[in-house]
Amino acid sequence: MAPIPFFSHKQARVAPPPSRVKYNYQDKRAVEQLSQALTEHLLLLNPEGKQPIVVIGIGTDRSTGDCLGPLVGTNLSRIPNLPFAVYGTLDDPVHASNLDSKLAAIKARHPNPLIIAVDACLGQAESVGSITLALGSLKPGAGVNKNLPEVGDIHFTGIVNVGGYMEYFVLQNTRLSIVMQMAQLIAKSLYLGIKRACDYHQGVAVAQGLQ
Repeated sequence: MAPIPFFSHKQARVAPPPSRVKYNYQDKRAVEQLSQALTEHLLLLNPEGKQPIVVIGIGTDRSTGDCLGPLVGTNLSRIPNLPFAVYGTLDDPVHASNLDSKLAAIKARHPNPLIIAVDACLGQAESVGSITLALGSLKPGAGVNKNLPEVGDIHFTGIVNVGGYMEYFVLQNTRLSIVMQMAQLIAKSLYLGIKRACDYHQGVAVAQGLQ
């Protein structure tokens, strides 16, 4: 198990990790830095590991730009023995039309979940390909003027194309290659970050059992 630099079994680091970290998908440091930041946030938000972790990939498979979330969910769903639940895949997407009902079902099935939301967004030309991990919820559909409920205790967003005009058209004409690469990186960061936090909690439980 990789060490958690700011945690011991008895106390947590005084200074919290940055509330927001951002890396381009081509940056070789991205997976390690995003996954490490995710682990830190999970251990601070869920210090005893009692909350079930749920990842929700938001978006639709009907748009290349908006399929980032479902691609992340699909990549994760192919990993055996996940220590967390995954919703929002290419086969069963979570999108604007079913978001309310999906959230209600998730919260009924996983009481008091710690939710990590993933969604695509549009941004400045120089930021295309950037992936941000941040504390707090995200507002799905804000970039295309949809009024949807906020989702997540932590969220990942990926800037898949340039925003500011004809957003639906831009999302429909986004390069799938970039979206797939970003989705693979986010999925890997999620898996490593969550697994590291779960391994930490298991180590604490074992240590306490030996006392």
